[in-house]
Amino acid sequence: MTRSVYVTGIDRGDGRQVVELGVMELLTRQVDRVGVFRPLVHHSPDRLFELLRARYRLSQDPATVYGMDYQEASVLQAERGSDELVATMVDRFHVVAREYDVVLVLGTDFADTQLPDELSLNARLANEFGASVIPVVGGRGQSAESVRAETHNAYRAYAGLGCDVIAMVTNRVAREDRDEIAGLLTAKPPVPCYVVPDDPALAAPTVSQIGQALGAKVVLGDDSGLARDALDFVFGGAMLPNFLSALTPGCLVVTPGDRADLVVGSLAAHSAGTPPIAGVLLTLGEVPSDGVLTLAARLAPGTPVLSAPGNSFVTATELFSLEGKLNAATPRKAETALGLFERYVDTNELLERVSAPSTDRVTPMMFEHKLLEQARSDRRRVVLPEGTEERVLHAAEVLLRRGVCDLTLLGPVDRIRKTAADLGIDLGDSQLIDPATSGLRDSFAEKYAALRAHKGVTVELAYDVVSDVNYFGTLMVQEGLADGMVSGSVHSTAATIRPAFEIIKTKPDAAIVSSVFFMCLADKVLVYGDCAVNPDPNAEQLADIAIQAAATAEQFGVEPRIAMLSYSTGTSGSGADVDKVREATALVRSRRPDLRIEGPIQYDAAVEPSVAATKLPGSEVAGQASVLIFPDLNTGNNTYKAVQRSAGAIAVGPVLQGLRKPVNDLSRGALVQDIVNTVAITAVQAQNPNPAAPAHNPTEKATAP
Repeated sequence: MTRSVYVTGIDRGDGRQVVELGVMELLTRQVDRVGVFRPLVHHSPDRLFELLRARYRLSQDPATVYGMDYQEASVLQAERGSDELVATMVDRFHVVAREYDVVLVLGTDFADTQLPDELSLNARLANEFGASVIPVVGGRGQSAESVRAETHNAYRAYAGLGCDVIAMVTNRVAREDRDEIAGLLTAKPPVPCYVVPDDPALAAPTVSQIGQALGAKVVLGDDSGLARDALDFVFGGAMLPNFLSALTPGCLVVTPGDRADLVVGSLAAHSAGTPPIAGVLLTLGEVPSDGVLTLAARLAPGTPVLSAPGNSFVTATELFSLEGKLNAATPRKAETALGLFERYVDTNELLERVSAPSTDRVTPMMFEHKLLEQARSDRRRVVLPEGTEERVLHAAEVLLRRGVCDLTLLGPVDRIRKTAADLGIDLGDSQLIDPATSGLRDSFAEKYAALRAHKGVTVELAYDVVSDVNYFGTLMVQEGLADGMVSGSVHSTAATIRPAFEIIKTKPDAAIVSSVFFMCLADKVLVYGDCAVNPDPNAEQLADIAIQAAATAEQFGVEPRIAMLSYSTGTSGSGADVDKVREATALVRSRRPDLRIEGPIQYDAAVEPSVAATKLPGSEVAGQASVLIFPDLNTGNNTYKAVQRSAGAIAVGPVLQGLRKPVNDLSRGALVQDIVNTVAITAVQAQNPNPAAPAHNPTEKATAP
């Protein structure tokens, strides 16, 4: 069974970091403990390892990551020969291999080295490590036939040296040539060949990287602005009207520091979104007056203005030699890279060929990976009513770059665009709708009035109601213009879910709407319900919550073993509260005899095998419960928060269940990753909201109003 994967190349400039990051993503889906080893490094710390460590929360000692630096390797090879060099590398590799389930090996980079025949060295190291090999071939600036020939040659080179080549990746090919190249590589080599197109956003340096390379001073701007990609350079010299017509989306404006007109004009264009720019770079070490800078800061808050000491020619020469790099400071580039990898690489096929050892443990990271993968497998459209909220826009960018789902954002369209531009966020082809001006408002008002006529709602009143973003979004879901909705980062729970109660309503097989949290512990995922909606459910409702929670757990890969929680286990206690739980357990057993359930049961007996062996010996649930149903909201809400804070668990939710179509609520303190996870959950719920119901009709996708 493969215990290591060696990603290597044949020359520099292949953009291999995209593949290394993508393979790491695959490995961390499968196993808990993944180590990293780079045989040769130019300098420590290595920027890619720092990215992997930050993104995947690696606890590996950085001192064990690197075999040796190139200078040490060159001296060792010259003085004692290649065999000694390889033997030293193998010893250092096994220090890592002994501690981890699988090791990702990052091959040498073919850049500025004194080592002869670097390809053969990589091949020999892979063989000595017992690693499967994924060679990467760079295709930038080459014809389709040239890329085909080079890919074949790379395969023959590594296979001919005895390597276990499990796949080839041809990277950075021209987007217009991608399909042709993929066709040429269908028959040969005899392993899967994945063809990944070039992406300007990956090659583009961030404004921060440009500033560091040029020794520029940050005059204006915040961290978000400095993280923007500079997709183009526009040099200012013309008069303002002609200059403005030359601006392109995401460009960095380069102008002498004394051209205050171009500075103000560029930032005004950015503020209007025509077009949004990455920032402004001033040359000659000059800076506009304080009055101009004050105006600039008000026009485009957060947009970076930098001052470089060189003149325009020197600055231009340096700018055109810069290339964006993946590192811990560029998380948005990492999302773009993973989106490319997951779109153009058959990740399921590659994971099978890697044959990484599987584990019964489910870490929070594994759960999140599988969640995004499941959502991406059958892409849906989710409407986000809070389209002007910064956290929502950052989450939207992650979702779009990773290809998780299609998005509709609600709110004043100009304001959404301006906020996105200020944050340097590209919303791509997301649908933007202002409920107040949308052509759907009239028809939605009629539909809502008809639904609520029994409450005295007229069309005139409904016309005002449906301009509310949550009502508008819920109606989009009801009418099949979106598959699900997520709101609540700035709205109350009531404001988010009341429209769903009124418009979407409960499933035929659900008595009530309830909620669960996915509690991601260090080595497993538990499902808690109900922790957010029903204050004091009766026995009938508690049974319904348990059945719905079991279905939700199963939909997300958690095998349901239900514990109906109480302060008493088995027959040891009595009283109204215990009797309610006992009755609810009996109702579940009568309605769903296929479900494994135990109750009443105390929390420790539900999750701890040693306690279960004493209190409920022989139970198929006690000690290994995965779905825990609390008797009331007070208990459930406090318990999930206690476990979240005290045990360091990641709480994903609340996830609403029982509605005909998925609508989910966010905490008002939700982080960007919380929003990403909740949207992915909503997309998965929409894939098959009711296992007994017909599959989703693809003709119901959203259309522009």
